[in-house]
Parts: sequence; structure tokens; C-alpha cells
Amino acid sequence: PAVIHSAQSSCLPFKPSCRSRAALISFGTLDKNPFAGSLLTSSTEIKSRAVVKYSAAPPPTSYALLQEKTDLKLPPANWLRENPQLGSAGTTILGSSSKSKPFSSFGMAYDFIDCIGDDVDVVSDSENIKKLLKIPYSKSHVSMAVHRVGRTLLLDELDIQELFMRSSQTGDWTWLKEFYQRLIDQKWQRKKKSKEHWYQKAILSKFLYYSINGDGAAEPVPDNLNEGEEENGAEEYSSSWPTTFTSTHVSVDSKFALGQVTSVPKEQNLPTLFNEGENSQGLRNDFVRNIMWTFEDIHMLVGSNMPIFGGGRYPAVSLRLRDNNKPINILTGIDYWLDNLMCNVPELVMCFHVNGIVQKYEMIKTEDIPHLENSTFSTRVVKDIAQNILSFLKSNCTKEGHTYWLFKASGSDIVKLYDLTTLCEEAEEEKCQNPFTLPRVKFCQFQLYLVASNLMLKARQNRKHYGTIRTLLLNCVKLLDQERHPQIIASAHYMLSELFQLDEPPEEDGGESLRAGGSEDSYSDEDREDSDESSSYSNCSSPQDDSKAVAVIRSVGELSVPEKYKSTHQIRPSCAFPVSQDKEERCRHVLSYVLKGLKAVDGSIKKESDLPAADPNTPIPLKYEDRNAIGACTAEKGLSLLLERAGPLQADQKHPTRSGMIPGSWQHHMKLQLFLKASKAYYVLSDAATNLLKYGRALRYIKLSLQCYDAYCSVSGTLHPQVLHFHSQCLSLCGDIQLMLAQNASNRAAYLEEYSYQTKEDQEILHSLHRESSCQAFNMATDLAMDPEYQLFVSSKCYEAAYELLVSEALKDHASDQLAQVLKRLGNIRNEMGVYYMNQSAAMQTEEEVKKSVSVAEQEMWKKSFAFFEKGMKDFEAIGDSTNTALLLCNTGRLMRICAQAHCAMSADQTRGEFSPEEALYYNKAIDYYLRAMKSLASRENHAAVWDSVNWELSTTYFTLATLLQDYAPLSRKAQEQIEREVTEAMLKSLKYCDLQTESARQPLYQYRAATIHHRLASMYHSCFRNQVGDEHLRKQHRSLAELHYSKAVCLFLSLKDAPCELLRTLLERVAFAEFTMAGQNSSAAKLKSLTGALEIMTETRYAFQLIHKELQEEQIEVGDGMCSSDVGPTSGLNLQEVMKLIGVFEPSFSFLLLQLIKLMTTMKRKPSNKDEELLITYKNVYSKLLRAEKNAPLLSRVGLYIELLQQLTPQTESDNTGTQS
Repeated sequence: PAVIHSAQSSCLPFKPSCRSRAALISFGTLDKNPFAGSLLTSSTEIKSRAVVKYSAAPPPTSYALLQEKTDLKLPPANWLRENPQLGSAGTTILGSSSKSKPFSSFGMAYDFIDCIGDDVDVVSDSENIKKLLKIPYSKSHVSMAVHRVGRTLLLDELDIQELFMRSSQTGDWTWLKEFYQRLIDQKWQRKKKSKEHWYQKAILSKFLYYSINGDGAAEPVPDNLNEGEEENGAEEYSSSWPTTFTSTHVSVDSKFALGQVTSVPKEQNLPTLFNEGENSQGLRNDFVRNIMWTFEDIHMLVGSNMPIFGGGRYPAVSLRLRDNNKPINILTGIDYWLDNLMCNVPELVMCFHVNGIVQKYEMIKTEDIPHLENSTFSTRVVKDIAQNILSFLKSNCTKEGHTYWLFKASGSDIVKLYDLTTLCEEAEEEKCQNPFTLPRVKFCQFQLYLVASNLMLKARQNRKHYGTIRTLLLNCVKLLDQERHPQIIASAHYMLSELFQLDEPPEEDGGESLRAGGSEDSYSDEDREDSDESSSYSNCSSPQDDSKAVAVIRSVGELSVPEKYKSTHQIRPSCAFPVSQDKEERCRHVLSYVLKGLKAVDGSIKKESDLPAADPNTPIPLKYEDRNAIGACTAEKGLSLLLERAGPLQADQKHPTRSGMIPGSWQHHMKLQLFLKASKAYYVLSDAATNLLKYGRALRYIKLSLQCYDAYCSVSGTLHPQVLHFHSQCLSLCGDIQLMLAQNASNRAAYLEEYSYQTKEDQEILHSLHRESSCQAFNMATDLAMDPEYQLFVSSKCYEAAYELLVSEALKDHASDQLAQVLKRLGNIRNEMGVYYMNQSAAMQTEEEVKKSVSVAEQEMWKKSFAFFEKGMKDFEAIGDSTNTALLLCNTGRLMRICAQAHCAMSADQTRGEFSPEEALYYNKAIDYYLRAMKSLASRENHAAVWDSVNWELSTTYFTLATLLQDYAPLSRKAQEQIEREVTEAMLKSLKYCDLQTESARQPLYQYRAATIHHRLASMYHSCFRNQVGDEHLRKQHRSLAELHYSKAVCLFLSLKDAPCELLRTLLERVAFAEFTMAGQNSSAAKLKSLTGALEIMTETRYAFQLIHKELQEEQIEVGDGMCSSDVGPTSGLNLQEVMKLIGVFEPSFSFLLLQLIKLMTTMKRKPSNKDEELLITYKNVYSKLLRAEKNAPLLSRVGLYIELLQQLTPQTESDNTGTQS
């Protein structure tokens, strides 16, 4: 038999037990291609199909044909001996189960729990079915108990008189006796069986034993078959039975025979439901065979003890004994016909006797039984009776867990239905135990196993049935007393919590029907009562003389009318399951059911612990501490418990738990499941709060989740891989929350308020946890600290614990995906801690007033930061995450730059000294890390943003190195030429990584840096040109390089439009470079050409002055000569002090150029042309205005004057250039 194992349901407290017969396993498994048969009875076309679900009898053997004149009054040698062919029929007389124990249908339903609730309409003894279908034909009384489980009705004979006799000493049934005598049948008394009755029973028993082939005194008469056919038939029966048969009068559905299919429940690993004490109370399936019988559209699970023999043309016949002097009446005919239909037997063999002497045999086909003389009945009418009775019962037996009583008095035509459970509850004088407690308990157990079967076998595919399952469980909880049935109560609440899927959101497609409607009590008793009233029969309303009856059939003759009782009541309405889009609401449902389950378990534990009684109304505080004063060593010691709790436990629990639970008991298994479910619910709540940025609430929930897990560890002896995997997820989430708290320190007050809040439900769950554990193992990980450093430290320890758990022996083969996620988190937190210590060291630098040397504290910060960056890189490399590896390399490069800045040399007067070797060392290390980051990324296509960031940092580092070398040249250690080469090399490398083509936010910055690099290189070559003596070739090279870089710098500054000062400075330096070149010239023509070129460069400053003028106008700032930088407006983009300095250089240079040009043009020997005269006049005019300009005029007016003067020169120089070129 198949064994179903589910991690979520492996510890359910109940599961069906298999039938306790040794022959079960050899017969097969439940419903694995069962042999079945179908019959269409004659021309009436009554559809009947039977499938044997279980049989304790061996394959049928041929019956013995008794010799004529055999005396049945003489007992055979084997009489009353146990025989597997007859089963219990030999002693109970042809399968009569009238003496069977009460509520035997519960035992049958339990053995086939997977069929109950949806697939089967009725479960009962075959004798009860026959008795119901004979009601219109019989005057005898009918007394049956009816229970409902889902769509299924369980029918059992209820012998009131026998119950009264058995309970006469206890007085339990006083109220029912009085009710029975007052309303039902005061004159009816049990009739004693006559001697003739027992005589006929004994004759029948002896006949059956005589008929067993090979036993007793009688010998069988050979068939008409020849020996070969007999041998073939015997072989067929023994090896391949059942066999096919054909008939011209019976329609066969491919195969006709008894299918010997044993019912072995699939949940073999669960404890049995019925123990020996309960077996003695009749809740047991004692039938020889259980058959799934479909009669028209009615599906019934029936129990039968009828003996079946082989023989004749068919592999199965039933055997009957009749007195030849007494004709067969209609009741007997219906009996025989229904028995054969239920057991799918095609023929009836009738043995006639006179006073116990065998006379003859007669074989009758099953479809011919309704047409026997004196026994004619309509099969269509029997079908109508069955449908009407089923509709009547389904429409009125609506309350699950109630015991209904169907009663018809002897000789009466009125059938009444009573709700005995309600009557018992209404009996005020009844002080004894409810006599229907046992059926009610078993009914609830059926509901539990119906739910368990759905959860384990159908799981997610069957979510549309969750509303039905939930209704069953809620009814179960309402019906039972928690003090007397805590196990069932706890199990029901656990299964209710299992209905809420916490690990996945509601489906958008299939979930609509679930969300439509549905409240917390979507199918309450009140709703059912209302629907009962609206759907009751108009012709079955309670008569005036009996208001206690639920419903009444006024005349049994009505049952023969087709569709007289057509049920309009929906026995199993669609129960909407309350599926909420809100995760918190779903989790709160789960926690409420978990709490109720824990209360049921705690209430059942007899031995109380020595713990003081906790007040559930007193909250257990969730403490927070300021960890500023706690060192790393103390924290390490406190968090060691976290790693210990994370590992799998090795030894099973052998001693009682803290609360007194015995390991292996149902309380133990149930608490494990409830603790784990609560932990998962709090985990989901924490995750949802994290997504909402409610980090205080998230930390509170993950603390509760880990406390539930701590209690689980205290109770559990071993931790399954699934549990350990879930625990690693909890630790990872705890690490996430602590990291977020560290990064959002500004909202700490709000987080503290969220963390301190606690619901009453959470308090009660905590009190239940404290019965098993102190729940202190994870306090260090889940406290709300005030120190960001400590929070980062706790976060890293949580991730480390999760990692150690995933690489442990228990999980190393199960957690590849989760391991990658944890490694990524580890790399991230180590990066965060590295950045934290790096920023701390940078802050130390800015706080130092007098920089003498690198402090020990700074060096410790660097070491910590570097160690975390190194570990983080290893984590990301382990999962092949090149992007994050590049980011950590980039951060390490930044750390090296901070180290370099800390080593800058300061002189005694706090001025910057020469560029030190330590600075160079750390800058070069930074460059190495940036280059490794570029190599890790390989190309920009892999991650453009990270690539651009690393590219910018690399360019910046080269530029900073070159700038410091140029500005603070280490001339005491290196030659000027070597420094110039290093500066040029670093500048060009920085320029190489300036991405001028890619359009991005950094493009203007790249352009500015490139312009600055060209300007600095031009300035350096300008300086070399001025200072170089002797080597003319080198001087020319420096001159050309200076001109090249000046021109490139000017072009780039012109394209920026927001760097007028830099543009103005570059142009003025270029003018100075031209003036210096002119100083070495002797001829007037050469000097005139140089001066004219310098003036052209000077006129290009007009654009820079226009930008300055525009900004000054926008800000309406008037600044006079001599104003200091403190006068700069708060929103000004200009450095006014720099502007004033540049103007201070511009005016003298401009005046000098004009004056030299005027002198040179005036003293020229050659006769000036008209253009030269006009140009001279313009120069004189501009020079005159420049000299007469007011020195104390506002800056705005002065800049305006410069623009005007430069504008006068511009067309002149342009036309002059044109004439010269021509």
C-alpha cells in the first residue's frame, strides 16, 4: 500500500488504521483498477453497479448440490465451525446483522475515509438499506440513527428497546423513555421470537454448512459440464478469477464478478483511531465485505455478510433455502433482489424443502426475481423509493454532529424524523452524560481525517475545497468539549491554521472564487437553520400533534411517487474561504488558531512545572538596550548561543519537558507542529513589515518567530532539514532588519515605539512558549540596540549563523539557492561594515585640529575596514558575483585614498608639505584596486552604472595623484624632470579614463576634468619653456605642447558654459605665453605679429566676461574693487574673489598689449595703410577708455565695459586676420 508522507502533516494526532486481518495485504490496494460489475435489470433499465472495496472471504467455491431427501434437521459434522467461505453467516444466519453493534457505519466510514464527504451518499449495513426500501411494503417498525458528514449520511439501526433494557440501572435514558412513551408508540412492545423462528434459523444454518463443497456428509452432484470443462473452470477460478460471463437477457459492462480489492488506508504511519476500548462499543467494521454500490444515481457504501458461492454458468451465485409449502412474498423477493444487486451476483439458487427434507433446486436470474409468482414488484418503484428517502433525509438531516432518529411504528404509515441531540440538550432534568457523545466524537474524528486527507493528498491543487474543509473543522470545534477532547480540539485548530498558505500570495485567477464573499463564520449553524426552513417540504411540515419532529412523511405510500421528495436543500453549499490579500490578516488568523491549539494542549498536560503561574494579561516586555558601551568581546560571547541553537540537535528527548510533557505523546507532537506554525506566521509578518519599512515592528515579529523556534528546539529531540532551512531564513531576515535599523538611525524613536507594542494574542502565545523554554537564546540577535555599529555586528552574526547552518551536514545537499542568497547578504553586510569603519576613519581626520601623525585609532579603523572588504570580496567571488566584487574593490580603493590623505606631510606652520612616499604608496594601491575592479567587470555591457562609477574613481585617483605631484612636488627626493614625467603620465592616464563620448550625468564633469588636465599640462609646459635654458629642441617641444594643450583646454572650457573663471585664466595664461615668446624677438614685424596674435587671444575673453556678466545680472550683485570673498552671495555660482584676481591680471595685460601695439605701429618706418591707420585709431580709442575707466566702479559695470571694449576689437582683428591671410 502507498504511504503518504508530508512534512506539514507528519505529526497529525490521528490517521486511519488498516483493517486488522492477516489476509489484507495479499489482496491488493484500495481502488487500484478494481473489478466491478454492472447490471441493467431487464426491460426496466434499472442501473446498478457494485465495486468490492474490501473482502475477507476467499474466492467463492462451488456449492454442494444436496441429494434429494437429505434431512436438514440433522447437523453436519462441520456445523458451527469457523469457515472462511461463510464468514460470520453460519452463526448469524445468512448475514443478518440485526445484532451488530451500534454505529457500525462509523467503522466502515473510517476504513474508507477518502470516500466520505463527497463521493458517497449513504454508508450503512445492507440490511438497513433493504429495510428502508421495503418501508411502503412492510408493516414492521423502523428505527434508525442518522448522522451527516459532509454530503454523506451514516445509517445505523437504533434498537430503542434494547438500549432501554441495557441502561435501566444507570437511568441515562429517562428523558428518551418518557419522550418515546408519550409521543411515539405507547403500546408497542418487543415481540418474543417463537420456537418456529429459531427452528427455521437452525435449518438454514445447517443447510449452509452442508452446502460447503468437500465438507460434511453430503456429496455434491456433478454439473452438466464435462471433466475437462470442470478442470478448466477450477483453474480459472483459482488463477484468474473473476471471469467474464455472457447472457442474452442481462446487459454486462465488460466484466462481471466480485472484485477482491482490500481497503488499506494510505496514511499507514498514523496512530489508530479506534482502540480496543472503543471497539467494545461497536464502532468497528465487522462485515465480510464492503461494497461501493451505485443504484441509479445514488452512491452507497454498504456492508454485507451474505455468503457467495461459485457454480453454474457464472462465477458467483447466492444460495437460499425456502419452505416448499410457503410461497415467496414481495418482501422476500425484494430482499433477494437487493442482496444480489448489492453484491453483484447474477444468479440465485433456491433450495426447496418440506419439514427439513430437501426436495429440489431451482436457479433464478437476478433480473427475473421481480417477476416471480406471488412476489412481483416494480423495480422502478423501488428506485423511486430510494431516491425519495435519500432526498427526505438529506433535506432534513442538516446539522453535522447531531444524531437524528428515523422512526416508523409497527403498523403505522407515518415516518418521523427527530433530532435526538437537540432533544437531549433541551431536557433540563437530564443530569447524566449525553448518550450521543461517542457518535459525536467519532463524527468529529471523521471530519478531521476528511480534512487531513484533503490536505495531504490534494494540497494546493484543491484550494477550492478549503471553504468546505474550514466549515467542517469549525463545526468540529463547536461540537466538542475542550476538557474532554483536547487532542481533537488541538488537531482541528492546527489544521485550520494549515489552511492559510503563508508562503505564497493568493492566486489571481483561481483565487477570485475564494475571495468572493465568505466571512469568519461563512456557514454557521444559524445559516443552515435558515436554509433548512426555506427548503423544507410543503407536504412534510410537522403535524400539530408532534412539534418535536424535524420532519414527517405522512404516508409511506408517498415514497412510491416519482420525485415526490425532490430535495432543494444543498447538503454541502459552497463555503467561501476567507482569503485576504493582506498577509498580516492571514497570519493573524493562523496565530489565533495556533493559540487555541496551544491552550488545548496545555490544558491536557497533567503535570505542571515549577514555573510560577503566569498572568496572560501581563505583557512580557521586549527589552531594548543601548549597546554603545558593550565591546565586541562581550557581544561575541552573548551571540555564541545563537550559533549553538542554529545547529541540528543530535539526541532524541528521553525525559519529560519543562511543562511535564512526555516525548512521543500526542501533546509533544502537537506542540512541535504548533510552535513551528507560529514561528512561520511571525516570520511572514516580519517579512511583510520589512517590505513596509516598519523595521521596529519587523524586529518584534522576528523576535517572536525565533522565540517560537527556541521553544521548538527545547521540545524537539531532532531538527529535520526543512526546519533547519526555515531557521536559516529567519536568521537571514533578522540580519536584514538589523541592517536596515543601522542605516535608518534617524527614525529610531518610531522604531522603538513599534518594537515595544504587543497584542494580547502575542502575550498569550509567549506565555505558552515559556512553559517549555526560557526563550532567551536569540535575545542578543533580536534586541533593539541604539548603536549602529552593534546593529551591523549583530546583522553580520545572523548571516554567519545562517551560513554555518546551510553548510552543515544536515543541509549541505538541500540549500544551494538559499546558500547563494546568504553569501550575497554576507558580502553586503561586510561591505556595509567596511564602509562604516572607513567613514569613521575619515571623520577622525576632519576632527583633528592639528595633524601631526596617523593615530592608532585611525589605523585600527583601517584594519577593520580592510578586513571586512576582503571577506566581502571572498563571499561575492564564491557565488561568481563580479559586479558586487567590483564594488567592494572600488570601496577598498577609496579606503586606500583615505589612508593616503591621512599621510600628507604638514609643516610646522600647518602648511602642506611635499608629496610624501606614503601618499604615493596608498594612491598606487588605490589605482591597483580600481584596475582590479575594471578587470572584474570586463566590459561596460555587464553593468554600465558600476563600470562608470569605477571608471570615474580611477580617473579621479590618477588626477589627484598628478595634481599633488605637480602642486607639492617632492623636489627634495626627485629631480624636476622625473616629477614632470610622472605628472604627465598620471595626467594622461586620468585623461584616458575621461569618457567624453558617452552621454551621462557625469559627462560635464569629465569635460571639466579633461579641460583642467589640458590646462595643467599647458601650464607645466609653459613653465618648462620659460625655465629651460640651452636645449632649443626641447624648448620648441615644450612650446608646441603648451600651445596644443592651451588650445584644447580653451575648446573644452568653451563647451562647458559654466566655467568662465577657468576659461578666463587659461586665456590669460595663453596671452602671457605669447608675451613671453615676443620678448625674445628682435624685428618689429615679428613683434607686431606676436602682439597681434596675443590681442586676438585677449579678445576671446569676451565670451568669459559675458558669462560672468550674465551671472552677476541674475544675482544683482554689485561688488566694488577690493571686496573680499566674504561678500559672495549665498546663491552665487561665481567665486568673486577669483574674478577680482583675474580682472587684476586682465587689465594690466590688456593695457600693455594695446600700448605696445600703439607704440610699435606709430614708430614703424614703412608708410601705414588705411587699414593700419583705422586699426591704430581703434587701439588708441580702446586704450583711452581703458585708462579713463573708474577703478572703483561696480564689478558689473566694469565687466560690461570690458565686453564693450573687446567687442570693438573683435571685428577689427577678424578683418585684419582676413586681410593678412589673403
